[in-house]
Amino acid sequence: MSSTKKNILIIGGTGAQGLPVIRGLLSPSPSTGSPSPYTVTVLTRDPTSRRAQSLLSAFPDSLTLLKGSFTSESDVRLALSGCWGAFVNIDGFATGEALEIFYTMRCYELALEAGTVRLYVHGNLDYGYKNSGWDPEMRCGHYDGKGRAGRWILDRNKELLSSPGGGTTMRAALFTTGPYIEMSIASSTPMTPRVELERDSSSGGGDPALTWYLPLGRDGAVPHVALDDCAHYVRWLFDNPDRADGMDLAVAIGHIRYDEMAEAFTKVTGKKARFVDVNLDTYFNGSPYWKAVGSRPCGYTAGSADPPPGFMTVRENFRGFWNLWRASGGNRGPVKRDYELLDEIHPARIRTAEEYFRREDEKARKDGRGSLWDAVVAAKPVLKIHEDKELRARADGKL
Repeated sequence: MSSTKKNILIIGGTGAQGLPVIRGLLSPSPSTGSPSPYTVTVLTRDPTSRRAQSLLSAFPDSLTLLKGSFTSESDVRLALSGCWGAFVNIDGFATGEALEIFYTMRCYELALEAGTVRLYVHGNLDYGYKNSGWDPEMRCGHYDGKGRAGRWILDRNKELLSSPGGGTTMRAALFTTGPYIEMSIASSTPMTPRVELERDSSSGGGDPALTWYLPLGRDGAVPHVALDDCAHYVRWLFDNPDRADGMDLAVAIGHIRYDEMAEAFTKVTGKKARFVDVNLDTYFNGSPYWKAVGSRPCGYTAGSADPPPGFMTVRENFRGFWNLWRASGGNRGPVKRDYELLDEIHPARIRTAEEYFRREDEKARKDGRGSLWDAVVAAKPVLKIHEDKELRARADGKL
């Protein structure tokens, strides 16, 4: 790879968010069309995986796959060597909340130690527990772990930069996302819909309808993020390190109610769609998946026999997850976004569920998957953890 370009380390590069982030960094400039000034090193446990190899095929001259893990300090040191930037998005569902905080802090400290990193971007989520005024009903471990560590990074970096002899010129920023809108039409997510017959009282039959059974309440809304937009936002941060310094760039399409989601889906596809509000108990008990995993640790490497600090079950974690969105409708409550800022940074961003669904319908037709409706009926995972499970099941002959 060219030594004249700035190398950026990506941790979490084969995840749902990492793929568009890398595409955004290595594609030509969105404003001028000039070649990217960056190269990328991806630290990955499995360089032979389908996602890793797809990245290498797309960017053979500007991307390096480095076998290793963020849990190994020697691996992270090697990966950071000579890097100009770093984008670190640790998988909290692998580690659990406590270990995610530890590894996030160590990755940041190792970037300081490397001495060459000029912009460090932490893949972040909203610190909903703090934002709610410490309401225990809003406690969501996989959000609070990232949010807590993110605040520490910004505070610590500001202190180091302003202190004489602080020993660093490294800037730091947060990239705060939320539930991907792709999760609303994918399999194995907290908001996966069902395709079911809508009852016709006269005939006993009915037309198929896409139905979301979610504990959102009448006014709750999800600040959904479009993965394609992540490519632009993260590229903007690295292209503008002076402005990015100290910034918490919190992004979303909008605070979307699920009655709006259903209306938009019907408008685009011509198929029936609906949102059914349910309480939390019905949500968790009405799904075989949630019933099966609800009592497991939220963090599949976190043991429950000797619970680590902050131990939460999957059900406890996602109870707080849904309570955050129930309380955040109308861009009020614990999770807010500055949409005027997002319009400035990304004028072409996706702004509505209808716009997103129209783009997905076009993609499905172009890719030979039929219409958006056909793609949703044959929904696939968007999150890497569930794609990996499906691939293992296929390899074992269980699918």
